[in-house]
Amino acid sequence: MPNDPTQHDQLRSPESKADVARNIGAAETVAEPTADPLSQTGWTVRDQGSDLVIVLTGDWIVRQTGVAANVARYLFQNETSRTLKFDATSLGHWDSALIVFLWDLQTEAARFQIEFDLSGLPEPARQLLALASVQVAPKAPPAARTNLLDWTGRRAITCWSEAVEVAKLVGDTMLRAWPALRGRGGLRRVDVVDSAWEAGIAAVPIVTVVNVLVGGILAFVGAAQLRRFGAGIFVADLVGVAVVREMAPVMTAIIMSGRTGGAYAAQIATMQGNEEIDALQVAGIPVFDYLVLPRVAALTCMMPILYLYGCVVGIIGGLAVAWLTLQLSPMTFLEEMRTSVDFHQFLLGLVKSVAFGAVIAFAGCRIGLRSRRSAAEVGRAATTAVVVGIVCVIALDALFAVCANRLDI
Repeated sequence: MPNDPTQHDQLRSPESKADVARNIGAAETVAEPTADPLSQTGWTVRDQGSDLVIVLTGDWIVRQTGVAANVARYLFQNETSRTLKFDATSLGHWDSALIVFLWDLQTEAARFQIEFDLSGLPEPARQLLALASVQVAPKAPPAARTNLLDWTGRRAITCWSEAVEVAKLVGDTMLRAWPALRGRGGLRRVDVVDSAWEAGIAAVPIVTVVNVLVGGILAFVGAAQLRRFGAGIFVADLVGVAVVREMAPVMTAIIMSGRTGGAYAAQIATMQGNEEIDALQVAGIPVFDYLVLPRVAALTCMMPILYLYGCVVGIIGGLAVAWLTLQLSPMTFLEEMRTSVDFHQFLLGLVKSVAFGAVIAFAGCRIGLRSRRSAAEVGRAATTAVVVGIVCVIALDALFAVCANRLDI
């Protein structure tokens, strides 16, 4: 087919439409001359009354013939409504070159309201053309922008629904905990032991490092300030009260939120994505007793133990710094600390640690259960669980501080 459109316009004006079609078909022939007329690649047009018949000849291979495009408009320009048929008796080998040619003809035939008859084509060509003719669904129009009032209402409904689900999770835990303790629930002892080991013994190294450093930092800052007034002995009071009352429970909870809370969310989200939770439900295994209750029970029970351990190592870190910077003997340090730290301080720290452990476990399990089924949701669930756990720990600690102040503790 000639590349210059003006040349087609010159061909169309002095000749009949059939002659123009024959000239275009002859221009499409690019195969070398040969003794066998069937080896010549191209197409010609034959008139059959009110029908146009396109005769396909030769091998239609892309690398040999190229792709014939934009030829249909020269056939259908100013044509009345007719039927386009095909004669493929002389067609040889073919590939996508033929499909592109037919697609161009079909598109223009629909544009000029000309019937397109594929009965004369090979069956594979008809199937490929039908597959290429599948219309892509139009994109959905962009959603209308919502105003502030609508956005606020939707967020309020979402937060309320989430609060209801969390309350349901807490209620199920309280209702199932007592039967589980008496051995009448679906809770397995081995699950609790495994979760306790993961949340307790396995977390001892990181709890040790963090609390020792926090105790040492408190002692170093206190010594640098109190030494100016000759009150270095009160470093023991500062370290004792700060570690027992605030730093040990809060720092241990933050550690467990990043380590264990994120792990809970990632584990349950992975099971959600692998459809393991659906398999448990189909098998009749209670998901709550198998996944949530062991983790909540293990972390809630292990947090007070980790808190007490954090208090010990935090005080040791403060004692070491006081001994090195202020030359306070261990006995002097401990005796001074005993006068300022009483049983109520330890009791407040224990209550905090239990509440922190329960909140972290609930947050990790809830976020893991609500995750969707994709690999990206696993990482998103772990990140969300860590953030939510830390925020809840700090907010709950502020609430404890207000309550302790009102109770004069």
